[in-house]
Amino acid sequence: MVIDRTGLAEFLRSRRAALQPEDVGLPRGRHRRTSGLRREEVAALSHMSTDYYARLERERGPQPSGQMLSSLAQGLHLSLDERDHLFRLAGHPPPARGADSEHIGPGLVRILDRLQDTPAEIVTELGETLRQTPPAVALTGDLTGYSGPARSIGYRWFTDPATRRLYAPEEHAFLTRMFVSGLRGVATLRGPGSRAAHLVDLLLDRSEEFQQVWRAHEIGIRPSDVKHFVHPEVGAMELNCQTLVDPNQSHLLIVYTATPGSESHEKLQLLSVIGTQELARRAPYA
Repeated sequence: MVIDRTGLAEFLRSRRAALQPEDVGLPRGRHRRTSGLRREEVAALSHMSTDYYARLERERGPQPSGQMLSSLAQGLHLSLDERDHLFRLAGHPPPARGADSEHIGPGLVRILDRLQDTPAEIVTELGETLRQTPPAVALTGDLTGYSGPARSIGYRWFTDPATRRLYAPEEHAFLTRMFVSGLRGVATLRGPGSRAAHLVDLLLDRSEEFQQVWRAHEIGIRPSDVKHFVHPEVGAMELNCQTLVDPNQSHLLIVYTATPGSESHEKLQLLSVIGTQELARRAPYA
């Protein structure tokens, strides 16, 4: 496929103009004259340099990669149809839709953008974290940097002992059964050859504990509404867990809260401050 530079530039400008700062969790400011987002704002939201993005709008620069286009699609809060259109304009076939798609629907993104003072994350059906708020990073660490099968918390649970340290020891047995039950359900739903089936094969080969629990053939074990964390800086916390599901993309928005006035609530507020400080210390987008 050949890149349509004029069409791509026009589409990017139109989508940028259609977004307002408050749509993406940014302050408007008193002296703002731009009707939509500024180029530098779109670039930051898409994790690229302003110069790179500006060249795309000016019909210049190299053909963007699929990874760059995916970042643009998320930064501009595109729907699936808009994302596919963006890829075709840039001379690429659109990514697959369905359970394996990592494009987060604009509805979930808008909600997450408004939860910047709350631990919240968007995950796939395999427990792969796609996006986190700063307080969520402060709570669990940055879970978006893993690659390969380790992106799944269910896989890490059986292969990386550090994963379990964040959770109260008395919950480990239940969580072990829950992760195995959940993976069995997804593998059955998606069938042989799916990524879920591949994770099952890997874990059967690498974890005796997984093998033992897998043989019990349990299904339908649901996560508890209350989770007990053991944070390395603030200690034990009891947090409520609310989940919003996007059935079209098989993505989940998970939000962690604590009872107002409780010790866990005070610790969560402290973590929110920690998350803000960590965000301020991050290097600017390349």
